Amino acid sequence: MEEKVKKVIGDIEQHAVTTAEEAEQFRLKFLSKKGIIPALFEEFKSVDAEQRRKLGKILNELKTAAEAKFTAWNTQAPLQAGKQEGKGVSGPDLTLPPYPFELGSRHPVSIVKRRITEIFEKIGYTVSEGPDIEDDWHNFGALNFPADHPARDMQDTFFISPPGNPHPAHLLRTHTSSVQVRVMEGQKPPIRTISPGRVYRNETISARAHCQFHQVEGLYIDKGVSFADLKQTLYYFVHELFGKKTGIRFRPSYFPFTEPSAEMDISCIICGGDGCNICKHSGWVEILGCGMVHPNVLDNCKIDSLLYTGFAFGTGVERIAMMLYGIKDLRLFYENDIRFLSQFRPAL
Repeated sequence: MEEKVKKVIGDIEQHAVTTAEEAEQFRLKFLSKKGIIPALFEEFKSVDAEQRRKLGKILNELKTAAEAKFTAWNTQAPLQAGKQEGKGVSGPDLTLPPYPFELGSRHPVSIVKRRITEIFEKIGYTVSEGPDIEDDWHNFGALNFPADHPARDMQDTFFISPPGNPHPAHLLRTHTSSVQVRVMEGQKPPIRTISPGRVYRNETISARAHCQFHQVEGLYIDKGVSFADLKQTLYYFVHELFGKKTGIRFRPSYFPFTEPSAEMDISCIICGGDGCNICKHSGWVEILGCGMVHPNVLDNCKIDSLLYTGFAFGTGVERIAMMLYGIKDLRLFYENDIRFLSQFRPAL
């Protein structure tokens, strides 16, 4: 058996490989379960006790040398995958797995906007979009804003002035209600639509306000629509988004384009109603404004206000995202900090 072992040692020392396929053949011949070296260890069990000490040491050295040689081939430059036209082809091993690529993450505003859209699509609302640059009529005039309304002031609105024109006619939209006006002008009732999009207001940037943000506004017009329909729709929306245990309350308010008008609050999900800086220690957070569409708005859009009624509502996407994710500073949404954005992974 000693001569047999020495012969195998000589075979291994003279063995050379140039391809990954030849290295695998070496492993199968010498190191696999049915290979030469495991067979020698099986034969070693029947050797006399006098020879075991000497043969055992040689066998162990043989196995170690074979494993080291095979490992060295795999850790060196990648072996050729094969040969083309009799010539060796060097290059990377294409059979190796690729470098890991991290999946990107969706922006929290996009996640929440998509979630809100899905909730209203379930109850028959379509999605409408419009231009970010609007004219005065669609942004203010058709929505029953008086000529001297504060929202028209430069402190609140980004106006776009054509050269030489002291009275600008176009502006960056201050709400997506302008999209609703376009829908009412081009479509006959019944109308049931939501208008998600970015809006712009000339405000000081802080933890609670920004000069640009996102809204989702809804509109429903048909015969016999009442405030009760509005409340039930918003109850459904809040319970789907925040859970059925969320408290809801309505407070009277004023908007030029709705009458009666209201603001809707929900119990603060950050503190559970106990009071925190998000809810200003009141236990309640205002998330949207709503009301019945003003008859003047319907008439401005050529819809008979004596025949049709409707309701409208609008919510800020960033504010809802802050509630859902416990974010306390609105500015984080716009700083593109990868440490912040990487926390919002896509659902797989």
